[in-house]
Amino acid sequence: MRIVQIIDSLESGGAERMAVNYANALSKKISFSGLVATRKQGLLLDQINKEVSYLFLNKTRKVDFPAVFRLRKYIKENSIDVIHAHSSSFFIAVLVKFTFPKIKIIWHDHYGISQDLDARKSLGLKFGSLFFSGVISVNIALKRWAETYLWCPNIIYLSNFIEEKASFSDKILLKGTEGKRIICVANLRAQKNHELLISAALLIKEKFQDWSFHLFGQDFHDSYSEKLNNKVNTLKLRETVFFYGAVNNVASALEQCNIAVLSSFSEGLPLAVLEYGLYKLPVVATNVGDISKIITSEKEGLLVESNDLSQFAQSIQKLIENENYRIEMGLELNKVIRLNFSEESIIQDYVLWLNSLTIFVA
Repeated sequence: MRIVQIIDSLESGGAERMAVNYANALSKKISFSGLVATRKQGLLLDQINKEVSYLFLNKTRKVDFPAVFRLRKYIKENSIDVIHAHSSSFFIAVLVKFTFPKIKIIWHDHYGISQDLDARKSLGLKFGSLFFSGVISVNIALKRWAETYLWCPNIIYLSNFIEEKASFSDKILLKGTEGKRIICVANLRAQKNHELLISAALLIKEKFQDWSFHLFGQDFHDSYSEKLNNKVNTLKLRETVFFYGAVNNVASALEQCNIAVLSSFSEGLPLAVLEYGLYKLPVVATNVGDISKIITSEKEGLLVESNDLSQFAQSIQKLIENENYRIEMGLELNKVIRLNFSEESIIQDYVLWLNSLTIFVA
């Protein structure tokens, strides 16, 4: 098999990280594994294994024919069988197929607002699906949507997965008191509902002044980011809530924290929760998307209703007050992650599925 992953950027989002994860994992399993970033590079560039063939297209327009032909040349020179296109990168994959019909396309759907799929319409994607050999959905709701909306018969659900613990050379120096840190890994987007997290931080501060919140994720310096910073200032939480932006060694931060949270309005299957489990952290998360398929009982984590401040803060307090419970919960979640969301098991299913499609030339 000779497969290339295509993604629009290498910034630290979920789809971008999965493109890197697939490229890295496949480099150990198949004869050629490549990764193409079409529009923008980013922090994840440093996480690509040296065994992975990498190309940056520097695409500057929605329809960029020079970029299309650079990609076509790369595909032909490396005898690639399959383009594995993530999210919106399906568009350039389809344009390449128009010029090189032999290439096969697998589209990977990472859509994160799975609570509102009835409103999800894209005629471009629907038309593009005529040229897909298969579709991967990251949760069951997306799979059902693809089965009813897209024109591609070969659709599979494959959960996200994470690589083993990353090594990090530079340790992030976290603020706050050691042993009393709470972490959230989520880009600063409205769907992640950091406002709930900041409101909970105020309630926690009233009872546990030494505990602090550490927020990691890309800051887009937009109105939402401004709103969050203003709220922290207004509530006088500058010594309780800390923003670090996007980093390429969040593993270092996870190692230094004691509780992990996710406050989203909507999710697919978030990599953040998988990472929390890998680092044996107890978790409080909103019950959205497929998080309940990861955390199935209170032994593995605490799920609360979306935007329920009282329940969210009380769950964090429950973990603060019981260290043994925190430790046991982290260990149980770690078992779940290793059993059901490991790189080895997902890649095995992926390869078997590709083989079943009989899309490879001999």
